[in-house]
Amino acid sequence: MLNLKGELVYLRALESDDLDFLYHLENDTSLWEISGTTTPYSKGVLQLYLDNSHRDIYEVKQLRLAICLKNNRLIGLIDLFDFDPKNQRAGVGVVVRNSEDRNRGAGTEALQLLVDYAFSILNLRQLYANVSESNTASIKLFSKMGFIKVGVKKDWIFDNGSYKNEILFQKINN
Repeated sequence: MLNLKGELVYLRALESDDLDFLYHLENDTSLWEISGTTTPYSKGVLQLYLDNSHRDIYEVKQLRLAICLKNNRLIGLIDLFDFDPKNQRAGVGVVVRNSEDRNRGAGTEALQLLVDYAFSILNLRQLYANVSESNTASIKLFSKMGFIKVGVKKDWIFDNGSYKNEILFQKINN
């Protein structure tokens, strides 16, 4: 039986109480490069998103889960996106909002829980992640979790007046 609970964190569906967390996360310009965001989100728009977050992954092609510590404190989000059941693949994204919650194993455990879910429940064959070459923490995380660097997208991200490469990682369930 699959469990979305680990030693440090558990994953859960988004709740309406997550609005303030989501508002601050989505409007943190230091995270916009990771998410591809270019404009701020209003609480109204984010409330609509939360109101529809119950929709099935097969319908909306994405799944966003909250990463919570054992004390129920929400610290981040983990996503499956571009869900493609025909080709049995999806993209993965993870973010831990506050720096004091990073590098403590929460992201690693959340990613492992999501990988297990994707491979055993959704029957996916492969997952992929797009990571800026300057995001050393994410490069380390995905490498540690068995994702293989399969390519580099040259000059893929334009940020602060210059271009950055993006690394494509892939994990295949054999």
